[in-house]
Amino acid sequence: MRYADKLAARIQTVGSGLCVGLDPRPELTEGGIEAVPAVLRQIVEDTADYAAAFKPNMAYFEAMGLRGIEILDEFLGWMPREVPIILDAKRSDIGETQKYYARSYFENWDVDAVTLNPFLGYDTLEPFLDFEGKGIYLLSVTSNPGSADIERQMVGDRYVYELVQDFGRKAAEEGRKTDVGFVVGLTNAAPEVLERTIDHPLLIPGLGAQGGDVKSLADSGRTAPDVVNVSRGISYAQDELTYAQRAKKWSDLLKG
Repeated sequence: MRYADKLAARIQTVGSGLCVGLDPRPELTEGGIEAVPAVLRQIVEDTADYAAAFKPNMAYFEAMGLRGIEILDEFLGWMPREVPIILDAKRSDIGETQKYYARSYFENWDVDAVTLNPFLGYDTLEPFLDFEGKGIYLLSVTSNPGSADIERQMVGDRYVYELVQDFGRKAAEEGRKTDVGFVVGLTNAAPEVLERTIDHPLLIPGLGAQGGDVKSLADSGRTAPDVVNVSRGISYAQDELTYAQRAKKWSDLLKG
């Protein structure tokens, strides 16, 4: 089964495209680093009924040093595999180094998808493109204001993010085994951006703490299995709700 098909089936099962972001912060966790595994397990167990995907962010685990990598390794080995796992790594490099990144994520940790920085060119994506059942998400229009500095600049009569999308088209034309999607931040997903975004799977950050509005997704006519990420709004919201109740709230919002 291709990655996009697995994701589409999961979205249909849970009824929305909610992606639960997993960004552990020991400084906000009672008990510190050693309490992180139990908290992560609790979040996953409580939100699994609403999660179209889970998205662990490498930066938060790496910031905990060796113990953080050990936690991630243990955590990925435990997570329910019926829910797609998107590893948010945003890696990019050339030659052999990129091959080892691909082996690390797809062979060693066996995640379903990974985020990549495409700005070193198509050849740096190729080590990731021949894994059956896997997906990659290329940074296209990110949710930060600085996306206007490069991603939303014009090159001739096209935007840079449209050039990034050409990599997805090329991979599909070549019959590569890995599905190619794009990261499009909700805060910058204006109608004119979505109109220029091809119908490949989107990973959409920016809902919740970053202030994105799901109304921008309405009437876009998209058919690809898109997921909208919520991290802090589930793990660290300042309210009296449980993780499950928060996940349900965001899931219901995405259902419209």
